[in-house]
Amino acid sequence: MEWNEILIRYGEISLKGRNRNVFVRKLKNNIHAAIRDLRTTRINAERDRMFLIADDQDDMKNAMERLSAIFGIQSFSPVAKCEADLDAIKAKALEVIGSDETDGRTFKVEIKRADKDFPYVTGELQQEIGGHVLRHYPELVVQMKKPDIILLVDIRKEGAFLTSKVYKGAGGMPVGSNGHSLLMLSGGIDSPVAGFQLMKRGVSIDAIHFASPPYTSELAKRKVLDLTEQLSSFGASVRLHIIPFTELQQAVVQQVPDNLSMTTTRRMMLQIADKVREEIGALAIVTGRVLAGC
Repeated sequence: MEWNEILIRYGEISLKGRNRNVFVRKLKNNIHAAIRDLRTTRINAERDRMFLIADDQDDMKNAMERLSAIFGIQSFSPVAKCEADLDAIKAKALEVIGSDETDGRTFKVEIKRADKDFPYVTGELQQEIGGHVLRHYPELVVQMKKPDIILLVDIRKEGAFLTSKVYKGAGGMPVGSNGHSLLMLSGGIDSPVAGFQLMKRGVSIDAIHFASPPYTSELAKRKVLDLTEQLSSFGASVRLHIIPFTELQQAVVQQVPDNLSMTTTRRMMLQIADKVREEIGALAIVTGRVLAGC
């Protein structure tokens, strides 16, 4: 089955009012950054949805794989295009339905008729297209509530667009739509999770890591680099600042009592992080630590 476009649906962005365009523009930029190496792709953004067009099927497949991780997308669907003609729509509907397993499954047809000049109303289209599908796939059963397959038909001036697949997006808000913070990235699980949660709420992040060999290993540094790369897959690149900390760590070991060394080390890291935060214009410092007993 060849798909011509990907229909991208907004989530929380749809709740925005006069400033919705700001969030839509940010999401478009984030998607564009994620697929910039896919040469045949382009993006058309509308107020309530977005379309990603790819002239090459390999680019289409790669784009589908990357969209699922981009914050700000509620769901997306691969879309097949045909002429805005009833016979052409019927033929394309059979292709789209045929791309799914049909044995013992239920279905219904949903119509969005943006072209009000199209000579059939919604009810007529549902009957014509649904009846045509049933004649070719008699094993299907019509069910209006929670069917297994929903055949979506969108009729516009430039053609008809059909899909039966809906893939879940990452949700949340587009990264970069809600300020900038500095994440203290240690290499454990807590700090990247904190970064993930912030990015999902639209906060863009830089990351800072304190490298102090031999107190920290090269493997720990490699892990931080990998974590930074993974965080960058959610819609915006994460810049990593690696701070050499060995001399300060040695000074703490030599001059600070054991019962105060951990507190002193963390305080020094926070002071350095605050300087970096100020230089990059971030609004907050983020850690993976929690306060117990609150």
